[in-house]
Amino acid sequence: MRACQVAVGFGEEVVYSESFGAARDETRFWVASATKPIVASAIWILIGEKRLEVERRVADYIPGFGSHGKTDITLEQVLLMTSGFPDAVMPREEGVDASRRAQRFAEWDLRHRPGQEYHYHPGSAHWVLADLIERASGQDFRDFVEERLTRPLGLPRVLGIERAQQQDIAQLWATDGETQGEQRHDHAAKIEVGEPGGGGAMRARDLARFYQGLLHDSAGLFDPAVLLDATTHIRTTLPDPWMKLPANRTLGVVVGPGFGSTWGSSQTAFGWNGIGGQIGFAEPATGVSFCFLQHGDDDATRPFVRGARMSKLALELGGA
Repeated sequence: MRACQVAVGFGEEVVYSESFGAARDETRFWVASATKPIVASAIWILIGEKRLEVERRVADYIPGFGSHGKTDITLEQVLLMTSGFPDAVMPREEGVDASRRAQRFAEWDLRHRPGQEYHYHPGSAHWVLADLIERASGQDFRDFVEERLTRPLGLPRVLGIERAQQQDIAQLWATDGETQGEQRHDHAAKIEVGEPGGGGAMRARDLARFYQGLLHDSAGLFDPAVLLDATTHIRTTLPDPWMKLPANRTLGVVVGPGFGSTWGSSQTAFGWNGIGGQIGFAEPATGVSFCFLQHGDDDATRPFVRGARMSKLALELGGA
């Protein structure tokens, strides 16, 4: 591991933040799928404003979406990842173009009947969420996330960061045997586009602060009933075929032991992890939020194990 950051939030503040290895305090990390709750929470804002409805069909909002058996898929099913198109492809250059994105939606097929199975949707579900944000708000989804969510929380822009502004992102540094890390993984393209399912870039303290915002919402960003539902109400316990555990999904986060069992023994902690061992969550019972970001381990397993151990330690120190 070449670089990592850790941050702990409490009482609406970040009370501890440290960088190790090659990382500096201002270094950002590509947080991969830990981006997902940020985009989902933008949807929660629009649900609270009655501009989106959880029970409504996506096809009611996106013309042409219902082709190939997708007519009855609801917004709830997309948020829960029970919508049935986990492998659907959205090239990033099409995803950021509204008309091309809609054309691609119309081509998607189903793997299984909606609502009947849980399968992790790496990117497809959140492209649908991005489209819905734009249709409901009239804004580019990346701008909406910044203006309505991250900026009010005192956070910088996390989606849609131009390449010229990416020099401080850890995964884009030159690494041993490579000219640039981005040549191997092309994280720069994901970050520039702001892929809604995994293109966020931020510091550990930013993600810890985001989860404090969900715990307290002193900025009044959310309808209280919607926020409570989204962070506590497990709407599906269908089994995750990868992890052999209940999916434990709300409208955008995992609650308790779920994907990867990264929340340790807590039954109420909620959050999301990302490839490479990135992790962010909040524990309502203690008021603690936690983030651990890392880069530079060529082993596919060690980062997840490390992230799980750090999460368990944070929960133990928090008294959960």
